[in-house]
This record gives sequence, structure tokens and C-alpha cells, in this order.
Amino acid sequence: MKKILFFLFALLFCGVNAFSQADKIMGVWLTQESNSQVVITKMSDGKYYGQIKWLKEPLENGKAKLDKNNPETKYRNRPLLNLLLLNSFTYNSSDKIWENGTIYDPKSGKTYKCKIWFDGNDDKTLHVKGFIGISIVGKEVKWARENKVR
Repeated sequence: MKKILFFLFALLFCGVNAFSQADKIMGVWLTQESNSQVVITKMSDGKYYGQIKWLKEPLENGKAKLDKNNPETKYRNRPLLNLLLLNSFTYNSSDKIWENGTIYDPKSGKTYKCKIWFDGNDDKTLHVKGFIGISIVGKEVKWARENKVR
């Protein structure tokens, strides 16, 4: 009986730990160029999403900066502020990465496959890598954790 209880407790602890590891991506992140902040949240589908919540220069010619490079003309008039940048990431607990998601680059109007991870126990620096095809080739940037939206 003690073995069963120990096993159930261990299983419960491991499950809770996996969830807390997965959720440590959530929060406010300053992009590498320090020109925007992205807030990453977990949605009701259990996946992680990131939205632009602050722009260093939110205006262009006195008006809100728009998603003018989007390949879909119907989206070119939407503001960059509050734009969904990271989409549909799931946590892979064995590799300790968030994967199977995409990242949208408003500068080019292109969407890339993406994976996100931390190095070891450093949860202050987020590695974000966008790529086409396989992840060996692509662009990696580092985002810094911040306490709040500016």
C-alpha cells in the first residue's frame, strides 16, 4: 500500500512540475532590438500565444503603426499593437522546448515555424528561433524577461 501511495504522489508531483515548467514561458518579454514587448499567455486550448503589447514607436506619421507588410491585403490596416505574433506553441517536456508553433514577422510580413527554449535554469532569457523547413537553418533571437508592460 505504501508503494502505491508513493507512486501516486510521485506521479502527481511530476505532473505538477511539468506544468510549472511549461508555464514558465508566460510573462512579458522585451524583444532583442528592445523596440517591443510581447506578452506570452496560455489559452484555453492549452497552447501558448504571444501578443505585442508595447511598441517603442507605436506611431507612424501620427497614426498607429499598421501591419502594412502582411501578404493578406485585408490585414494591412490592422495595428501592430496587440498583434498576435506567436501562435499555437505546445510544450515538449522531454526536450524542454515549446514547439509546433509559428512566429509572424511584421517587418517582412512572413510567418515562420518556430521553437522557443531557455538555457538550463536561466528563465530570464528566452531563445526564439524562426525557420523554414528544418530548425538547423533559421534566425535565433534572445528576448529578456520584464516585470510588466511599459
